[in-house]
Amino acid sequence: MRPGVNRASLVFAALLAVLVPLSLLAGRVWINPFDVAASGPNAAVILMELRLPRAVLAVVIGAGLGAAGAAMQGYLRNPLADPGLFGIAPMAALGAVASFWLGAWLPLPLQWSLPIMALAGAGLGMAGLALIAGRGVSDGAGAAGSGLALFTLAGLMIASLAGALTALAITLAPNAFALSQIVLWLNGALTDRSWAEVWLAAPLVGLGLGVLALTGRSLDALTLGEEAARSLGVDPARLLALLVAGVGLTVGASVAVAGIIGFVGLIVPHLVRPLTDRMPSSLMLPSALAGACLVLVADSAVRVLPLVTELRLGIALSLIGAPFFLWLLLRLRRGEV
Repeated sequence: MRPGVNRASLVFAALLAVLVPLSLLAGRVWINPFDVAASGPNAAVILMELRLPRAVLAVVIGAGLGAAGAAMQGYLRNPLADPGLFGIAPMAALGAVASFWLGAWLPLPLQWSLPIMALAGAGLGMAGLALIAGRGVSDGAGAAGSGLALFTLAGLMIASLAGALTALAITLAPNAFALSQIVLWLNGALTDRSWAEVWLAAPLVGLGLGVLALTGRSLDALTLGEEAARSLGVDPARLLALLVAGVGLTVGASVAVAGIIGFVGLIVPHLVRPLTDRMPSSLMLPSALAGACLVLVADSAVRVLPLVTELRLGIALSLIGAPFFLWLLLRLRRGEV
């Protein structure tokens, strides 16, 4: 590993080691780490059955979204790229919304049908993206950058279609309860998540991270341009397949258990990049750790805010991400990115 990777990874790993125990103590009921029993009769249950799985899930989701964002920015060579813009997250959301809409006709309870249909939606988005964009890179033909342009346009088309169908499902919601649940779920949250969601998301995100790790050297070569990457032995079709599978698994699993949580894949690589040599392979592991830190901090913050109801995690990160995106646009305009 490069020195930059070691330094950045150690920094965020150490930060994560501090943040996880702190997140277990914070909430509407603050827990005394030196005397759990004094914090109330249910403190141990709150700690082990509510906050610990929630913290683990925040780490898992943040790691997946952070690494996916770093990989997407490396592949597209665009610092404004975000995995949520390319169809997989919107398709996963569409699958989850369909589970609310079709709840009465599904043979499984909602706690199982929702993540299964969300993963099915993500898989459908992955397949569509690979089918449409894969043709532009499989034969090596076309002008330089055509494969990347086709990938981007295919992703935006899938995201637009999924967004339109999701809006249609909301409009045609069968009852007020389904409508309220759809709207709340689309905002993203880790509220009331349990170990069942952890066991569902963790293996899929871990597999996705492993697949994304395989793209590192090819993404490094791609920074020299498509033609140079081909001359160095990069197979564009294989790289695209790995990228779609890795992003699909990480993002799809995250959406399946937590709803839409945006901007993590956009923000995190920019925070990490100055600590590395700026090569995509150097960026993914630190981005995964930094993404875990960001989601964990944001989730802890929404728990302690003095509001009547808990602020949704997706809304909190959007309130952070939108100004950050504007700042990036201004820097890009000045040529600083």
